[in-house]
Amino acid sequence: MGTRFALRTVAAVAAATLIATACGSTSKTGGAPATSSSGGNSSEPTVTVGVLTDLTGPASNTSQFTPDGIKAGVALAASEGYHVKYVLADAGTNPGQALSAAQKLVEQDHVFAVIGLSAVFFSAATYLHSKGIPVIGADYDGSEWLTTDSMFSVFPYEDFTKVSTTIGEITKMLGGTNLATLGYSISPSAADTAKAYGISAQDAGIKAGYVNPDVPFGTTNVGPLVLAMKDKGIDSIFPVTDTNTGLAAIVGLRQQGVDLKVPFLAEEEGDLLAGGAATEQQSKGVDLVGLYQPPEMNTAATKEIAKYLKAGAGVSTAPTLNEYMAYLSIDALVRGLQKAGPNATQAQFIQAMEGITNYTGRGLLGSPISFAPTGRGDTAPCTFISQWTGSGFKLLPGTHPYCGTMTGQKV
Repeated sequence: MGTRFALRTVAAVAAATLIATACGSTSKTGGAPATSSSGGNSSEPTVTVGVLTDLTGPASNTSQFTPDGIKAGVALAASEGYHVKYVLADAGTNPGQALSAAQKLVEQDHVFAVIGLSAVFFSAATYLHSKGIPVIGADYDGSEWLTTDSMFSVFPYEDFTKVSTTIGEITKMLGGTNLATLGYSISPSAADTAKAYGISAQDAGIKAGYVNPDVPFGTTNVGPLVLAMKDKGIDSIFPVTDTNTGLAAIVGLRQQGVDLKVPFLAEEEGDLLAGGAATEQQSKGVDLVGLYQPPEMNTAATKEIAKYLKAGAGVSTAPTLNEYMAYLSIDALVRGLQKAGPNATQAQFIQAMEGITNYTGRGLLGSPISFAPTGRGDTAPCTFISQWTGSGFKLLPGTHPYCGTMTGQKV
């Protein structure tokens, strides 16, 4: 598993260089058509998109897998008659860099749309909206996905300031009695979610002994946090962080003798496995909370993403979160192009996307997504939970999917 991590780190960096020079543009902003003839002997319609993600900086730990998910999506699109070209842009986990990268995609690369998969995408959102650029990606960085009608999320729309019953109920169901939550101070979504999960725990009748929304992004220096959580008597933890921070906290708590009944990580199976043998050993007994069907469900949808990851990117291991999101971002792009019709402008594409109200993520989602601009963040997304046993994953009964409800509370 460690080899997979090393090879794909190199692949992500190499792709950033190669794609930026190899992918030309066939569309312009300001009402230009989405597709054109791809040239040569092919009659496939062609569209060029920018992919704004964190190839460097703290968030690259997970975002480095975005290019492989894009490649899988491109292969899927080709099977449906669409030729998708893409230009990679590095947001660098830095708000200023993200904005500059978005400006380059629009003003120099002339992309038709942008795939937004960055922890700091919020810094580019206003600019892209002002230019009429459609955005497809994932609502995990901030509230702009809820309020910007030209942004369409394949990660179920969540208002991170609103509280649902889901995490509190699941923690209690799995035997937890005192939950700790952690969130990154630089990420509004992570900070608010940590607070909301604490309230959810209390609503479920268990304690929220430690809630910290001010953790430095990407840190593994969690010693003080661990001691504080132990002092509060926690027996469960949900770090709304990347794997490095979350797993460091879990390992630290275990080393301090804390018997964790429910150790959550907000990751997909591929993210855990990418860490190699040491991560696998440290993660034994960890419960992974995800919004997409895990491979063990062995459905048509899980088989399909595995097929296109292999065909498009040469990946044969379990998908990471960014691979799921990137793959589905390209799929949603194609759904919009199909609905908008040939030669649609960006405005017409946005209008077509708003009319898609039952997007299932090719069956991978536990609950469908509406891309309509109203009602975003008003429902609790369904989740899937699998546990790493040390040698494989097992599905936890009653959680495939688990669908909570909104409580009406806000943080």
